Amino acid sequence: MYKFLLKPVFFLFDPEKVHYFTFDCLKFFLRSGFIRRLVSRSFTIKDPKLQRTVAGLVFPNPVGLAAGLDKDAKLFDELAALGFGSIEIGTLTPKGQPGNDKPRLFRLPPDEAIINRMGFNNHGVLEAAERLKKKKTPGLIIGGNIGKNKLTPNEEADNDYVICFNALFDQVDYFVVNVSSPNTPNLRALQDKEPLKKLLNTVMQLNDQKDKPKPVFLKIAPDLTNEQLDDIIEIVAETKIAGVIATNTTIAREPLISDKAKVESIGMGGLSGKPLAKRSTEVIRYLHAKSNAAFPIIGVGGIHSAEDAIEKLKAGASLVQLYTGFIYEGPGLIKQINKKILEEKL
Repeated sequence: MYKFLLKPVFFLFDPEKVHYFTFDCLKFFLRSGFIRRLVSRSFTIKDPKLQRTVAGLVFPNPVGLAAGLDKDAKLFDELAALGFGSIEIGTLTPKGQPGNDKPRLFRLPPDEAIINRMGFNNHGVLEAAERLKKKKTPGLIIGGNIGKNKLTPNEEADNDYVICFNALFDQVDYFVVNVSSPNTPNLRALQDKEPLKKLLNTVMQLNDQKDKPKPVFLKIAPDLTNEQLDDIIEIVAETKIAGVIATNTTIAREPLISDKAKVESIGMGGLSGKPLAKRSTEVIRYLHAKSNAAFPIIGVGGIHSAEDAIEKLKAGASLVQLYTGFIYEGPGLIKQINKKILEEKL
């Protein structure tokens, strides 16, 4: 129904406006707990064989929603009814900010891809933390993806991550330190070895002071070289973070089959979707092999089919996440992946 009826209509309109319209519709139709349970029965496979224990957390199934779709934690219960085993909210910053100028979200249908330069648009971490207190879905794992405000200089970035960490600590199950978005000026400089170690050590020192520390993951860019990936492996070992999310969007534009002039007219932004699939899997495979499976990897990037997800799991991912594939393929993709995982006995 989604691919043949809803998607063609949605794709006639501005992608950001459709995003908010869809959110409003889901909020309206799934506001009742009874309706959410009915929808969940249709979309969710409940099988103990799907459960995954990663970083000490028990995930109901390995398929999660990547950060970026539910930035402000407004729809996590409704999205969980579609079959996700985890929802990652954010990226959140200490202060609310509007993000980059519109238009900032673009579809490339021939490539089944999206280019975005949203720029961490959100209403601030405190608002999201309040919403998370009202979680209604039992067993749902919530991840908190945190970043820095656009106007915060990199030398003071640690403070922004600390503020977000403290604000979300009691409401999320795990954290994701996002230093890999291409849409906040100079953010990716924090992926350099020394600044990244400093940031992660700061977060982990704070985490260790808690009675029950939470798993902390690092989200990395697909554009890192093998030498930089070697640094990531070393940093994970040194800082003792839980693992890595591979990968964020890419600044690369090859290979694309969309009209070159159109792509150039869009300009800057992170590319997600099918063109990212190969590189994302390469990064997962490299990290898994080179580290001797020393830490869990959450695989994200270009998952548009059950086979795509299986490929990432076989490459070394412990869990997978959807974003662009969810937009192009619809909510049925979650159930398809979980069925395939059961068939493959992974």
